[in-house]
Parts: sequence; structure tokens; C-alpha cells
Amino acid sequence: MTALHTNPLFSRLDSARRVLVTGAGGGYDIYAGLPIALSLLHQGKEVQLANLTFSSLGGLPLDAWLAPDVALVTPETSPHQAYFPERSLAQWLKLHGYPSTVHALDRVGVQPLRAAYRALIEHYETDAVVLVDGGTDILMRGDESGLGTPEEDLTSVAALAGLGDIPGLTERLLVSIGFGVDAYHGVSHGLVLENIAALERDGAYLGAFSVSRATREGALYLDAVAHARHKEPERPSIVNGSIAAAVEGSFGDVRFTERTSAGDLFVNPLMSLYFAFELSGVAARCLYLDRIEQTHLMRQVASAVAEFRDEVVRQRPPLRYPH
Repeated sequence: MTALHTNPLFSRLDSARRVLVTGAGGGYDIYAGLPIALSLLHQGKEVQLANLTFSSLGGLPLDAWLAPDVALVTPETSPHQAYFPERSLAQWLKLHGYPSTVHALDRVGVQPLRAAYRALIEHYETDAVVLVDGGTDILMRGDESGLGTPEEDLTSVAALAGLGDIPGLTERLLVSIGFGVDAYHGVSHGLVLENIAALERDGAYLGAFSVSRATREGALYLDAVAHARHKEPERPSIVNGSIAAAVEGSFGDVRFTERTSAGDLFVNPLMSLYFAFELSGVAARCLYLDRIEQTHLMRQVASAVAEFRDEVVRQRPPLRYPH
């Protein structure tokens, strides 16, 4: 039990010396974990960054691979690829004098992804893992009216949930930031709150805290998101753009990319909140995690989730805020 004036997430990581901060759902998810990673680096800890990637890794040279499905991305990796968020982050890290390797995890099913995480964790003798989701659909258990885009997120959860046997790995935590952004994908955030309440009852909820632009890490996060937008102007991150806008104090239908021109955004202060959990607790509440356990390909995960959804007799309807 921690004191009220301390942060439960960082209290859990206090004794860790080597921490892996990893993005759950592809794209720019690792950017959503950057404030936490930077805070740990500023405390003198060894921090490795990883991300389940949406970029093509097939053409990387042999010396770029730490293990099967784990590629080492540097500022110079694959200059011919226009879209490569991990490389953009590596370039930003180098620009600011931080260790500039980002580990890209191939978009595979649970079994090979677990093997990739095992190799990564054992190589760096990792004490703790923090899995980060930009958005809240990682908290959907499966019977909700809308799940968002859960395939990559829950593949990451399942892969890490099965690694409790690694000696020295004492903490597996999960954080979600960007509350409200998944409404674009049909997620009811009233149901998100109901799920968080259930995780609290289970003892798996570690509380929430906000990213402030008045902190060193918050200011650096804003700079990193702006840098990524400049590097890849055709495909900027809607999630991190929304979070960054919230951190800056913007509100409402904020326009920062043409990609959002078709819908209404509701940027608000809740988007800058990290919600922290025991990863095992989130895994235990997912109703279809056993269905994806033996998958090797992401399309197998998608099929298993779709089959489960077809069998759900009664979906939980969207839950609106009462005020």
C-alpha cells in the first residue's frame, strides 16, 4: 500500500533497474508511453523502448534483428520507407541525447509475439514491463457494444500475460492514456469507466495521474509529437495529436490534421490522464483471451475475436454519462 502523496505506478517501479516500455497496438502507441519512459530515464533507470509495429520489417538487414520478430530500429533505419513511427522516435531521441534504439515487434499472433518479448526481456535482463495503449479499447473485455480495434492490443496483453515464469521479471503493468479518443471507433467510454470500476474491485487498478506540460517530461512529449507530425505529415497520429492537444489545454473539436476532417473530435483534459493497472488483472477480465492463445498470425487473432463476438448472446449496450 502506498501513501496518497506518491504515485502508485512509479512506486511499483521504484526498485526496478531495467524497464521495458512498449506500445501495445501498433502505429504510434509507443509515443503514448514516452512521458513514463522519460521519467524513468531521468531517475537513472535503464529503459528500453519497443512497439508492435505497423511498418514493414521484411527488408531489414540481418544485423538489424535482435531475435525473430524483434528488429532494432535506429535513426538511420530504412530511409526509403515513408511511414516508420519507430524510426521517427529514434531520430527524436538522438536529437535530444537519449539512447536512440527503438525495438519494433512484428505484427504477429500471440505465440510468436510472446517468444519475441521473451527474447527481448531476457536479453536486457528486464525487471519490469509497462505496456502502453494510446486509447482505452485495451480495457474492453469483449461483450461491449463496440470494441474499437482490439486485435493488436489484446495480442500484446496475452503475450505478456504468459511470461510470468521469467526470473527477475517482477512487474508487468499496463497503462492507458487518451480517454475518449476511441469513441471514433465505437467505444462507449461509460463502459470503459464501468470496466475500470470492476478492475478496482479486483485489486488491479493502480489509479490515474495526468501529464502536465509544466513538467519536463510533458514538454518533451509535446516536442516529440510535433517532431513526428513534421516527419510524417501524411499520416500523423490522431491519438497522440489529441493527447498532446489536451496537454496543451485545447478543448473541443481541435483540428491538427486533415485525417480528422470527417468527424468531430472532443479534446478535453481527461485525454491527458494515465490510467494504470496490473496487466494480469486486465488479462483475467478479457472474455476471449483463451481464444487467441494459440494464434501465430494476426489474421487468426481477428478471426477468433470475430467468432467470439458472433457467440455473444447479449452485448452490453453503450452507457452514457448521466451529466
